[in-house]
Amino acid sequence: MIKEDRLGLDAVYIQAKRWDNPVGRPAVQQFSGSLDLHKATKGVLITTSSFTAEAKDYVRSIGKRIILLDGVQLAELLIDNEVGVVTEASYRLVRVDQGFFEPE
Repeated sequence: MIKEDRLGLDAVYIQAKRWDNPVGRPAVQQFSGSLDLHKATKGVLITTSSFTAEAKDYVRSIGKRIILLDGVQLAELLIDNEVGVVTEASYRLVRVDQGFFEPE
């Protein structure tokens, strides 16, 4: 659980699944039900695999805000935020700023 504010007025619940096969609607429905137990309306369901079309359709059809984060999206976020990765090489491309050299 992540509290969105210091007072804990709103919370986001997170569940991670390390699966090889796609996560289906039943698993997403179970997660949605667990949000009800905590009176939560927001959640993030993370998997190392993917989600079925039925799971995605289900999330779009309910009133709760559930984000489905698959393995590809997870990898992109980890790379973007430099979590669990090491930069091997970095390249910098520069161009001349013509405005810098023009007299005022």
